[in-house]
Amino acid sequence: MVKGISYYLRQAWKKPDKEVVHSRLIEWRKGGSLEVVEKPLRIDRARALGYSAKKGFVIVRVKISRGGRKRKREQVKGRKTRKQTNRKILKMSYRWVAEMRVARKYKNLEVLNSYWIGQDGIYYFYEVILVDPSRPEIKNDRKINWIVDNRKRAERGLTGAAKKSRGMVTNRGKSPNLKVRPSLRSWNRRGK
Repeated sequence: MVKGISYYLRQAWKKPDKEVVHSRLIEWRKGGSLEVVEKPLRIDRARALGYSAKKGFVIVRVKISRGGRKRKREQVKGRKTRKQTNRKILKMSYRWVAEMRVARKYKNLEVLNSYWIGQDGIYYFYEVILVDPSRPEIKNDRKINWIVDNRKRAERGLTGAAKKSRGMVTNRGKSPNLKVRPSLRSWNRRGK
């Protein structure tokens, strides 16, 4: 069976060249936290998530700091020690956080999806696919014009990263809306 270019691109991303990856990460680290790029780095992944090379689609590279997702402990005297416990404050995946940041910056565009492109000891790097719902090219395309009526998808938790982070089942079948686990509140109510 003859394999297409997408197959070989996926295989190349499984075992990337270390020197190329290292030079890319150095360059990305120097750049800003949100940068519009001309074309997607992982074209196979972008196309699988709905990207088309036409007007109305924008790709943004996002840099997210790793770690530091807990409250800092107060270094003040006169506090009760039981009030100084470190609590996890962010129950969202890094990818969802990246989508939210992009959505806040580019308010006229709508987040379609995102994917991982790299990481080092300090940052995670993602590419987020954005769509301009006001463009006539998008309004006239049957495959993507549904996004015109679905605004603020990232904030409402409707992107793929958000659904996965919320524990929603992503497969289709008899009952696709079942959760993988009970809700966090019900888990606490049971005393576990």
